[in-house]
Amino acid sequence: MTKPDSHSSDHVYESISFHAMGGPCELKLYAPTRGGVQAGADAAIAEVQRIEKFYSRYRDDSIISAINNAAGKNFIAVDEETAALLDYAHAAFEQSDGLFDITSGVLRGAWDFKSGVLPSQKRVSALRQKVGWQKVEWRPPDIRLQQAGMELDFGGFGKEYAADAAARVCKEQGIEHGLVELGGDIHVIGPHPDGSPWRVGLRDPREPEKAIHIISVRQGGLASSGDYERFMVVEGRRYCHILNPTTGWPVTEALAAVSVLAPLCLIAGTGATVAMLKGEQRGQEWLAALGLPHMWVTSTGELGGSLVAAGR
Repeated sequence: MTKPDSHSSDHVYESISFHAMGGPCELKLYAPTRGGVQAGADAAIAEVQRIEKFYSRYRDDSIISAINNAAGKNFIAVDEETAALLDYAHAAFEQSDGLFDITSGVLRGAWDFKSGVLPSQKRVSALRQKVGWQKVEWRPPDIRLQQAGMELDFGGFGKEYAADAAARVCKEQGIEHGLVELGGDIHVIGPHPDGSPWRVGLRDPREPEKAIHIISVRQGGLASSGDYERFMVVEGRRYCHILNPTTGWPVTEALAAVSVLAPLCLIAGTGATVAMLKGEQRGQEWLAALGLPHMWVTSTGELGGSLVAAGR
């Protein structure tokens, strides 16, 4: 990203790093005073930690664990925030033709990408029986997973939601210029104080430490999905962590990565994931129909999408 030092003489700038959501996070914030920056950063970090604690499937005291532990048994009543996220998950499931499914996390039980060994179809098929949002009884504010062993997993949109929430509380603290980055998921609060955009590098899926394209962002969410985070290569074929809930197997299309811009990082992240699952042609058409600016990279390194065509 661009160095901020020359962008303002009447604002204090700070870059604050912290660890959350399983990875490195960073806040790049401007405020009239150093105390203002710190107040924004403290509020943002506290909000991210709250969301992580409340929705982590690793914590016994989270709402997700309560729902999952009651699978096949009773209904669980949820709060308004969780209800809103479940409504979003329901809408995303429907609008993605079932490809965005927050019950698909159980499939990770079949896939160990560190092993270099493919799971048996029998194992995948057995777990597939516990996948399907249509098997969830969602009667706001009550929810029940029909089958024992079913699980909800907010991992597919939790970081994106937290990035948006952190940006919101920064604004509530008076921060008008800056950005939030949680493990690569970004919400730009506002441009540099002089009005210039943040320049964000999008990862090269085959050399993730390098940027394959630079885009300018003044406000909103930016998220990427790709086959480079967790994967294994078996007999010359790449199998990545993006699993199709309708088959239980990784995406097989020629796309290596998709990046999406949207008003919210939550929407950008969902769009990028669904586009990867839909594949090059259908994914592009789906994003275009939603009016979401995007960029895609094929497995051979070809770039395309509206962000590239617009020269952003």
